[in-house]
Amino acid sequence: MTTYIALLRGINVGGNNRLPMKALVDILNALGAEKVKTYVQSGNVVLQCTPETAADLAQRLGDEIRARHGFEPHILTLSQAELEKAMANNPFPEAEANPSSLHLGFLADTPSDPKLDKLESLRAESERFRLIDNVFYLHAPEGIGRSKLAANSERLLGAAMTDRNWNTVCKLKEMASE
Repeated sequence: MTTYIALLRGINVGGNNRLPMKALVDILNALGAEKVKTYVQSGNVVLQCTPETAADLAQRLGDEIRARHGFEPHILTLSQAELEKAMANNPFPEAEANPSSLHLGFLADTPSDPKLDKLESLRAESERFRLIDNVFYLHAPEGIGRSKLAANSERLLGAAMTDRNWNTVCKLKEMASE
């Protein structure tokens, strides 16, 4: 068995796309996952399964959520090694001191034609970003709520993305290592 992290996007936000974590755990167990653990209500899951199962886990999970709950969230599955590599590649280690200001945008694919110049033009003076492989690193000391860079990054990168702050990434790594 291999440890994986599943990141679900857009669940339990503002009363929309409600998915109780117990229901999510039940679905994953039914799909053959083991040692399923969730973190907060926004779709962070650590689980174990075989690499063969992991290859199609996101699609099967999305299908089951749609069948049981009427919506299908974007789901990205990472191996524990991929999560740890993303953390090790953090180009802004000094930002870890304020972990809510550091965000990792996990992309479904490595962008083939990211509009980095356009992203740069949207960047506030205090913000920094880097694209490394299929992870978009954003340090936004003033928060991402009003950030034009954060609001437009997925579209300008040209790949589906789900974002987690450094606090969440660290907790997922801790859970995966247990």
